[in-house]
Amino acid sequence: MRRTARMLTVLAALALALAPALAHAKAGGGGSAGSRGARTFSAPPPTQTAPQPARPMERTMTQPAAPQPGMANPAARPAPAPAAAGARPGFFQRNPFMGGLMAGLLGAGIFGLLAGSGFFSGLGSLAGLLGFLLQIALIAGLVFLVVALLRRRAQPQPAGVPAGMMARQAQGPMPMSAGAPRRPVDEIGIGPADYQAFERLLISVQEAWTREDLATLQRLATPEMVQYFRDDYAALAARGWKNETRDVVLEKGDLAEAWNEGARDYATVAMRFSHIDVTREVATGRVVEGDPSARTTSTELWTFVRVQGGPWMLSAIQQVG
Repeated sequence: MRRTARMLTVLAALALALAPALAHAKAGGGGSAGSRGARTFSAPPPTQTAPQPARPMERTMTQPAAPQPGMANPAARPAPAPAAAGARPGFFQRNPFMGGLMAGLLGAGIFGLLAGSGFFSGLGSLAGLLGFLLQIALIAGLVFLVVALLRRRAQPQPAGVPAGMMARQAQGPMPMSAGAPRRPVDEIGIGPADYQAFERLLISVQEAWTREDLATLQRLATPEMVQYFRDDYAALAARGWKNETRDVVLEKGDLAEAWNEGARDYATVAMRFSHIDVTREVATGRVVEGDPSARTTSTELWTFVRVQGGPWMLSAIQQVG
C-alpha cells in the first residue's frame, strides 16, 4: 500500500511538472464553460464579430435533454405502408371531352342500328363518311391543343415568383451577396442599455478575476461560473502561478441571439476585446506566459442571464474557431 501511494504521488508530481502551460489563463481559462439554458448544447448563430462556429461546452452543469419515448431513433420506426397504386386512368378518363364526343357518336350509330337504318345512318347529316372523319380529326386536334395548354398552366409555380424566373431556379439557387450582414435572433428586444451592461460585465469580470475577488464574481456571475473560477484558481495555485488580465478594451461586439425561458432572459454576445494577459510565478514574479508590454486580442461568446428583469449576470463563456 505504501509503495502504491508513493507511486501515485510521483506520477501526480510528474504530470504537474510536464503539463503544458495554461494558454490564455484569463477568466474562463480559454475554454468553453457554463450554461445557456435550453440552448446549452446548440451552437449560437455566427455573427460578423465571430463568423466561425463556437466550440461546444467543455464544462457545464446542464444535463442534455432526455429523448422522448419512441423518439430516440426515428430511422428505426417502421415506414408506413405505401398506398396501393391504382390502375392508370385510360385516355377517355384523362380527356373527358373526347370521351363524351365518342360516346355521342357511338350512341348515334347504335340508334341507327335500332331504327333499322344501319350503323352510319345516324351520321348521314355529316355529308358522308369522309366528311365525318375529317371533322373528327379537326375536333381531335383542337382538343389536343386545349389539353396541352391546360397542362402547361397547371404546372406548380412558387408563390410570388414570376414565370420568367422558373428557368433560373431550375439551374440552382442564386448566390448570396458577399458580406451580407446577418440579422441576430432577438426574441426579447435587446437595447443600448443592455449592450452597455454587457461591456461593463466583460471588464468587471476580468478585473475581479485578476484580483481573485470571489465576492465580486459572485455578484457578477452565476454560481456555476463562480465554481469554474474557483477551479481555475486552484489549477493555477497548484503550479504556483497567478494570472493577470488587465486593461480590457472592447473592440467590437454584436448580438448572436437573445431568447426567453420562463422567468429568465438569455443573451449570447460575440465580443472581440484586447487586453494584457500575463501569468506569473507567485514566488519569483517570473513571467511564465504572456507579455506584460504587448496587448493580445481575444474573440469569445459570452452568454448573460437575468431573472425577472433583474441585472444581467455572466452565465457562460465560449471560444470560437
